[in-house]
Amino acid sequence: MSKSVPADGQPPAPAPEAVAVDGSEHEQGGGGGGMRSMVERWKMDGAPARARLLLRAVAWLFSLLALVVMASNAHGGSQDFRKYPEYNYCLGISIIAWLYTTAQVLRDVHRLGSGRDLIAARKALAVVDFAGDQVVAYLLISALSAAALVTDYMRQAADNLFTDSAAAAISMSFFAFVALGLSALVSGYSLSLEALV
Repeated sequence: MSKSVPADGQPPAPAPEAVAVDGSEHEQGGGGGGMRSMVERWKMDGAPARARLLLRAVAWLFSLLALVVMASNAHGGSQDFRKYPEYNYCLGISIIAWLYTTAQVLRDVHRLGSGRDLIAARKALAVVDFAGDQVVAYLLISALSAAALVTDYMRQAADNLFTDSAAAAISMSFFAFVALGLSALVSGYSLSLEALV
């Protein structure tokens, strides 16, 4: 038995309730079909996930640069970062930021590549992302503000390679802070969507 074709020659379009948000057809049983498609739309976080990955990759790069520049800022005598607790603090926080962003970038790459997260609890991970980005960003701004005061004081007496290297490491920490702060905003957006579901 052949299917009937309308007079204009085009096949009939599928019913609206049989088309999902992503374009694939599926059946929706019972009521609440409109609510389910709205929830599916909310969960499509491709753009925020890519933005968060990009921002964390930028934070990873700048925290690595801050770590390398500060760790190599040893020129002998009083021009050694190990003699200043503020620089040690800045170096330690740069290491923490680098380790955190490394773990998050690897996790985000895995999630975007495979479509699955390493841990299934989405709401818990959204909270961890939001809180982690904020805590590490706060630590970075704390460390660079402490180191900036010492560098400014030393630059009043002498402007040399040691103070220039310290200023460069502080600048890299600041850029890492900005990237993680923006990532915290994106994580907050994702967390708000998870709270609505």
